[in-house]
Amino acid sequence: MRRLFRPFNLFRSFSQFRSSQPFRPSALVVLAFALAGTLSSCHSSAAGPTGSVTDSASHTPPLPMFKRNPEDRPAVKKEPVAEYRVRTDDKLNESWFSVRLYETSRTMRYRVALEFEGLTGEDTIRLPDLGTVPQPAIEKGKDKYSCIIGLLDNDHKFREMKMVYVTEKGQNLKITTLKHYVVTENYRLVGE
Repeated sequence: MRRLFRPFNLFRSFSQFRSSQPFRPSALVVLAFALAGTLSSCHSSAAGPTGSVTDSASHTPPLPMFKRNPEDRPAVKKEPVAEYRVRTDDKLNESWFSVRLYETSRTMRYRVALEFEGLTGEDTIRLPDLGTVPQPAIEKGKDKYSCIIGLLDNDHKFREMKMVYVTEKGQNLKITTLKHYVVTENYRLVGE
């Protein structure tokens, strides 16, 4: 039986090389590149223009710890925290297309109250926790009877989350989710 070449038994700890398969030259090439990269990085200088590694690290401020909002709200406001209203074309009655956001007992959740010419509806919206007091907001949509529910992020930029609209025939009041967000460690939102 032919003996297999295993230099210094380096591959004994890897599960794929524990079997009695013949030695593959491609593994030697990978090992050579890994060793060359390690040796070259040991001799390279990582110092900046000042000549010290610690000087460049001291200029970068550490990220603050993420401070979560409390899960429950101490006091719930009765009046809406955000509102969007447009008067409808109904000449006989004074009707409105309105969307209102109300606080709930949970800090990051809001109740959405919808109304359009006698049609009513309700939904909830959950805002991502940015480490600051949540700032829900409502902006005008592209159609006359539509609006976008979202929030203001830490840069005071509007981020859309849900759209409320009336169907073309005016018989249905709909709400659709537009985007979901993930909070990164520096309190920034990333859309999904």
